[in-house]
Amino acid sequence: MKKFTSEKIPRKKLLSMHIDVEAFMPATNEQKEQQVHMLPSTTFFKDGIRKLFKKPLAIFAIVVLVSMILTIIIAPMVVPYGYSEIIKVDGKRDRGMKNLAPFQYSKMEMEAMERGVEIFPHIFGTDELGRDYFIRVVYGTRVSLMVGFFASLIVLVIGLLYGSVAGYFGGTVDLVMMRIVDIIYSLPDTLMVILLSVVLDEIIGDSLAGTAFASLGTNMISLFVVFALLYWVSMARLVRGQILSIKNNEFVLAAQAMGASSWRIIRKHILPNCMSVIFISTALQIPSAIFTESFLSFIGLGVQAPMPSLGSLANFARGGMQSYPYKLLIPALAICLIVLSFNLLGDGLRDAFDPKLRR
Repeated sequence: MKKFTSEKIPRKKLLSMHIDVEAFMPATNEQKEQQVHMLPSTTFFKDGIRKLFKKPLAIFAIVVLVSMILTIIIAPMVVPYGYSEIIKVDGKRDRGMKNLAPFQYSKMEMEAMERGVEIFPHIFGTDELGRDYFIRVVYGTRVSLMVGFFASLIVLVIGLLYGSVAGYFGGTVDLVMMRIVDIIYSLPDTLMVILLSVVLDEIIGDSLAGTAFASLGTNMISLFVVFALLYWVSMARLVRGQILSIKNNEFVLAAQAMGASSWRIIRKHILPNCMSVIFISTALQIPSAIFTESFLSFIGLGVQAPMPSLGSLANFARGGMQSYPYKLLIPALAICLIVLSFNLLGDGLRDAFDPKLRR
């Protein structure tokens, strides 16, 4: 039997079995030049953002986070109550205002509404002191998000610089810097927060009066100090590991041979290839910081009363959980939404900015 091979058939005839070769004409030089100029220019960041907005879960996380941020910004401008204000009707304190259910009015408020007085609805009801629970949840979410963002920013800056220097230079520099990291990693964070709270309260407690930090208290200041001292070590280790695996690649050696400085090589050639790890670690650091703040507020080491946070609201609602379960459910649901959104956003950032996952 004669073996059939494509080598015995002319290439033009073989292609014509599938497509009409005569219908295609070579492009001219002008057409090629025009096609090059028509290609849209892009950068690493723009390309990553474009791919991020193609992921439905990441879009859902962004929508949830943006909605929460807009709510905590706009709600205090609309709701006529303060987070520490005990609601009064016609300038008088209403004793029936305590522990109202969502969208429920007290007897004095209903009488005032019958007289034509406009009363803002209590969306989440009121607490045990007669304060609007919705505005307290809004301020609690604001405090928790601010703690998460600022803590992750501190961790990102310190960990990125420290890990980049240790990983790129290596040798004795890496050995000494990593031993410092091991020592810091062994320190108990909760104990450090307690000790710093006591020390800062003795040193700067009186000087905070009348300042913007007075409402937060020394506990929150000590929490930020602990984040700056302890929580960056994980980020530094991740960045160092990524740089150690990348710095011996050919494109880094080529940049070194061309005389590029160490800072330029780290900034232009190494860190862009670590962006996926950096983004996912930063996105996960925010809910971790929120959990830490909520835990400390739950045990009484968070924000100073009457400033609320999601953790302190959950702690106050624990006593009346059987009678008013929604008071515990609302801050817990807010924490869950924040954590879920940042986790989904972190996964989307990893998939969008990781060069190894690009086709």
